Amino acid sequence: MHALKIICPNGHLGFAPLRPASFQLGVDAGPDIIAADSGSDDVGPVPLGTDTSCSPEGWQRHDLEQMLLAARRLRVPMIIGSAGDTGSNSRVDLYCRIIRELAAQHRLPPFRLGWFYSEVSAERVRQGLRDGSGVRGLEGFADLTEAELDATSRIVAMAGVHPYRRLLEMGADVIIGGRSSDAALFAAPALHHGFSADHAYYLGKVLECASFCAEPYGGKETVLGEISHEDVRVTAMHPQQRCTVASVSAHAMYERSNPYEEFFAGGRLDMTNCRYEQLDERTTRITGSRFMPDQQVRVKLEGAGKVGERYVGLCGIRDPYTVAHVDEVIAWAREQVRARFGDSGYKLHYNVYGRDGVMGDLEPLRDRPGHELAILVQGVAPTREMAEEVAMIGLRQMFYARLPDVKGTAGSVSFPLDEVLQASPAYRWTVNHTLAVADPMELFPTFVEQVGP
Repeated sequence: MHALKIICPNGHLGFAPLRPASFQLGVDAGPDIIAADSGSDDVGPVPLGTDTSCSPEGWQRHDLEQMLLAARRLRVPMIIGSAGDTGSNSRVDLYCRIIRELAAQHRLPPFRLGWFYSEVSAERVRQGLRDGSGVRGLEGFADLTEAELDATSRIVAMAGVHPYRRLLEMGADVIIGGRSSDAALFAAPALHHGFSADHAYYLGKVLECASFCAEPYGGKETVLGEISHEDVRVTAMHPQQRCTVASVSAHAMYERSNPYEEFFAGGRLDMTNCRYEQLDERTTRITGSRFMPDQQVRVKLEGAGKVGERYVGLCGIRDPYTVAHVDEVIAWAREQVRARFGDSGYKLHYNVYGRDGVMGDLEPLRDRPGHELAILVQGVAPTREMAEEVAMIGLRQMFYARLPDVKGTAGSVSFPLDEVLQASPAYRWTVNHTLAVADPMELFPTFVEQVGP
């Protein structure tokens, strides 16, 4: 092939539905592949720990249906990565079930459905701890210990291009991937068709978030990426969006500590010498990217461990004196929880929105709060009953806080809801590490079956 075209309609399938109008324009452009990523650790550790999705199944089904019908009509492969937010085995099974149901509902001609799993057992990781290769920490995490491993509920490995390429070689028409690199599912078909790794991995990088590489901002709109043996090109499908030198180069730097590097299982993409050219109003051309293979393949692992059950409550403060002394109000409420439960065995969190609720200690304007504050109170404990009481005391006692110079008895805290509400259990990231493997396919078993009559 001289060139390969891939459309991506959604940067996180299921998080919000794709926009049908720009998707249809992408389909009309005659793509060779229709692909989208469906996972992210942006949603936090709870979905992985609880083995659930963070979005309604109906939203996920909507996008899968749109993509499946278009792909089968065009007779081109459809590829989904990191199924159901986390890429756990149950999420892969969920997406495969939806694909089978949609095929039956629409009476589609037979096609080959392929999938791979990404969950890793604690014992396999423990083997890595004990064989001397180590399980190395990423982004400030210390190397993994057995104690942290024991505190982990579920682990997934982040696949590179390898299982996608294997399934394409096995003739899969629709691929549902477990947890994987966002860019890998786009790079894999380009590599499968003989394009260079230098261009293929950049193609994946620019397509992974769909229209995030375009301007003006518009979520869930389709973009088209085209790879040749000379370059990569990306075009916005929405008539009012443009892929510009500024928007595409900015996206290459998005969500990374080093704006010139992207790491994969088996190597890294070096974007130091990328050159961006505006070809037309809505298309940018990219050259100069380089893929640098590693001698040793290390696979990223993600794991979540349960902290406890969780209840949340909300209150507001408008009184200027109480706003100025909100830390003393919180300290009073904490002391009442401490009097009931002691110093340990629970967690009590306060997020003060209007002061530093988003950035915490990094907030440069912390000493200049707004005229009113909203305070989110979270109580976390081993049981639901205890978590509810921790949150309830931590919330209501703000009303009774004793402050100097306050003479009234009505209190200066308002409650939009009188009760505290049960939330999802609290989880934390316990595993953010890499594991050395001799075979990049070792952790990712693949399967293919025929769907349809």
